[in-house]
Amino acid sequence: MSVDLDREALRYHKEGRPGKVIVTSSKDCSTEHALSLAYSPGVAAPCKEIAKSPSAVYDYTSKGNLVAVITNGSAVLGLGNIGPLAGKPVMEGKGVLFKQFADIDVFDIEMKVDTNDEFIHAVKALEPTFGGINLEDIKAPDCFYIEERLKKEMNIPVFHDDQHGTAIICAAAFMNACEITKRKPKSTKVVFNGAGAASIACAKLLLKLGVALKNITMCDSKGIIHTERTDLNEYKEQFAVTTKKRTLSEAVDGSDVFIGLSVAGVMTPDMLKTMNKKPIVFAMANPDPEILPPLALATREDVIMATGRSDFPNQVNNVLGFPSIFRGALDVRATCINEEMKLAAVHALADLAREDVPESVSSAYDNRSFHFGPDYIIPKPFDPRVIMKVAPAVAKAAMDSGVAQKKIESLKAYEEQLEALQGFKRSFIRTIINRVKSKAKGKELPILVFPEGRSSKILKALATVQEEKVIQPLILGHRDSVLARMKELEVMQLQDIPIIAPIEHPKYQEYTEKFYHQRKRKGVMHAEAERLMSDPYFFSAMMVQNGDANGLISGATHNYADCVRPILQIIGTGRRKTASGLNIVIHNGRFIFFADTTVNIDPTADQLATIAIHASRVAAHFNLEPRIAMLSYSNFTGYPGLPDKMQKAVQIVQERYPNLIVDGEMQADTAVNPKITEKIFPFCNIKGGANVLVFPNLAAGNIGYKLVQQLGGGEVLGPFLMGVKKPANVLQRTCTVDDVINTIILTALEAQAYQERVTVQ
Repeated sequence: MSVDLDREALRYHKEGRPGKVIVTSSKDCSTEHALSLAYSPGVAAPCKEIAKSPSAVYDYTSKGNLVAVITNGSAVLGLGNIGPLAGKPVMEGKGVLFKQFADIDVFDIEMKVDTNDEFIHAVKALEPTFGGINLEDIKAPDCFYIEERLKKEMNIPVFHDDQHGTAIICAAAFMNACEITKRKPKSTKVVFNGAGAASIACAKLLLKLGVALKNITMCDSKGIIHTERTDLNEYKEQFAVTTKKRTLSEAVDGSDVFIGLSVAGVMTPDMLKTMNKKPIVFAMANPDPEILPPLALATREDVIMATGRSDFPNQVNNVLGFPSIFRGALDVRATCINEEMKLAAVHALADLAREDVPESVSSAYDNRSFHFGPDYIIPKPFDPRVIMKVAPAVAKAAMDSGVAQKKIESLKAYEEQLEALQGFKRSFIRTIINRVKSKAKGKELPILVFPEGRSSKILKALATVQEEKVIQPLILGHRDSVLARMKELEVMQLQDIPIIAPIEHPKYQEYTEKFYHQRKRKGVMHAEAERLMSDPYFFSAMMVQNGDANGLISGATHNYADCVRPILQIIGTGRRKTASGLNIVIHNGRFIFFADTTVNIDPTADQLATIAIHASRVAAHFNLEPRIAMLSYSNFTGYPGLPDKMQKAVQIVQERYPNLIVDGEMQADTAVNPKITEKIFPFCNIKGGANVLVFPNLAAGNIGYKLVQQLGGGEVLGPFLMGVKKPANVLQRTCTVDDVINTIILTALEAQAYQERVTVQ
């Protein structure tokens, strides 16, 4: 570690509140009544329920989502026996990873004890508090004895991550490396260097995958572990081999796989040269591996490498395992983490690495592209799919093997529940996907047209959406050019999507004539109509207008105004002649609809009323009772200018739709904080806080939602185009692939709703 990084790390841990973790309440405690529920006298009620039925502790306390990370500091990774106090920053970090990747709460516990039995006695006494125990950084062979005793004597999962976490990730990588090199585990010769907790656990798990014991050679600091040695403990003895060989270099000669969990530089280029064709080398010593990948690849071009470092491909990182494994174990209230659960995690991780990697993962790693192969044999730690694949696999294995105390009825529903851990927006989009699929049963999927056929964002989004089967996409562009772009982006699974060049489409002339007659009295000559209809933005709008597509999405490569113009000219607006932009902001699980955020620079009171009515319909479509606040810089003053305009907008809404809940003008805090209206403005029509915010002008709306997104932790969907006769949405050019995916899903829902209205009429 560099001096600069040391200095930065020390500052990181020290500045502000020292350390990395805090304890916060999961319930509101801001009032006297809330405190009476949280503690005395209200707390007596759950206490009595738990006394009657001990399993109720999972219903009324945090036990079911609470893990203890426990160490004695005797073998802290890369630092050795530094003791429990010095090991605390590592344990706090482990807790952060549990929370970050699986939303599991952690108390880190550092034990100052003299014997293993004292350690075991102390941990056992903690069983009523925790749903699981993660043992960490305990030296071998003590860790084996401690874990074996605790697993036998406790009725909650006990997991020594240094052993099993490393083993699970290593085994998944091993499976895929064997797949790539066309090896069968039973005939694969494996050499281990290092005989500590991680090595022995890895070797045991490889045996479960079919590697023959006779084909495993393990070395420690004294060389090969062989049957003539008299200095072996019981854990090393099980891997003692009968051989005349004595050194690591002799062991490596003629081997297929080298797995290092030892010290830097111990694997030399000369040793690597003696390995069989397409050698597999997992050099996992930290921070410096047994052999550096550049040196290994310079020595053998056919080598498949993995390390414990993030700056090289194929990082064997325990964070791929323990958060998801505990998530699955906790959610079925498993009494232990058994071999079946570990193997389920191995297979889930190995299988995931063989799937296409979503754009969100690439963007987390500087937009690098990942594909199953020598440089990608295990998933990346920031792949959000890890928990959605591993936790259900572990939970199922726990149920199948009989160690689960709670049954998950639907693993598919459970997977979707885990998806929500990635953010409330993901959960919401998943419900919309299911809603679209449900509505589509027995009917054709909505046809959406995309005029930006070469956009990388559009194509990558479609690659993901196609797996969900929620739309029929049409792409506009020259076929050869679009296919070349698909090949470049490695999304050739899209090649069967219809690709249309507007000028070659059989309805090109028909569309041209219709557009000419529609716009001839607005300055468009016939030649101009022909030219514009060859433009994919105009052509896509005409497809929607004529019913050849159910909706369109543009804006990934062109500015908003240029994309909106053909939509307004061809599809047009409703009878109030007002189009507007809407963003859905999700904050702390609360939906708030922001309008107008994209179209009207300075709307009139009548336009604001129309915008409010359109936004209220969107809220109602998501089963929310609209509560509309007309925003201003003042509260109920009616001052000339902007406040007066907003009050007039309220009056217009009330005249058109008397049953709508609407009020204003009011300031933004008054609108969203019901305590303000209750105390200061009890006459306000809005009770419980507004969920539709209508801004007085474009600047306010646009600034407002972006500030909430960037500073307030709000998740934002949109913008969506309201007031247009048929479904059409325009993206922001700054959108991400995930933004495009979300817009596609919501446009599909909008298209279905439009079709239902047409059918009813």
